[in-house]
Amino acid sequence: MAALAVPVAMQVVSRYTPIIPTYLWTEELSTFIFIWMVMIGSMVAVWDGTHFDVRVLPDATRPLARLLQNGFVLILIMGFGLIFAWYGIEYAEFGSKQRSVMMRANKLITHISVPIAGAAWALFAAYRLFEQVSVYRQRKGAAQ
Repeated sequence: MAALAVPVAMQVVSRYTPIIPTYLWTEELSTFIFIWMVMIGSMVAVWDGTHFDVRVLPDATRPLARLLQNGFVLILIMGFGLIFAWYGIEYAEFGSKQRSVMMRANKLITHISVPIAGAAWALFAAYRLFEQVSVYRQRKGAAQ
């Protein structure tokens, strides 16, 4: 967030005061930083288990039903993560052939965030699914 505050502050100051000249590259830089913040935030949310999901059915009360419910959501996250990782590689290759307008930076800087985030989502969701299965097995073993 602090990295994003600097170019945005420069934009605001240059737009409304004559203290510093108007820098157009600050808008591109803030966009690049914002894209990475969103992708890193989504990775952290999947890791923490705080990424949003829509519950059509009420939360299950029985352990097996809860495992199936949560497992279904985690498998979907894994699937979308793998799709993002697979097709994100082509997207990153496309970005590597482009340059930003003002900074002349290679667009791979932002495009690579898609396959990285997808791989992290799939990996973190798989780990969380493993945790869910382990908890279910422990509770099942303790009940017997």
